[in-house]
Amino acid sequence: MDTILTLNIDKNVAKNAEIYAKYTQKTVSQLIEEYLLSISTEKKVFNDKSLGPITRQLAGIIKLDKNIDHKDTLTDALMEKFL
Repeated sequence: MDTILTLNIDKNVAKNAEIYAKYTQKTVSQLIEEYLLSISTEKKVFNDKSLGPITRQLAGIIKLDKNIDHKDTLTDALMEKFL
């Protein structure tokens, strides 16, 4: 279900958002929705009480390539270390 959201932002920011939306072939509403979804998803990870305080603080600082198999990377590192 969609809802209407009214924002008060600087004119230059709005104009740049329109230009970027046109460049990416999306609407400004789609850009805002995608952004809000991304930050709300990240916050769930950072606020996870099962993580220790240091892990929670460090979570999300590094953006990794989605195409990398992290299990293979870990396996390679452990084999190099112990063999």
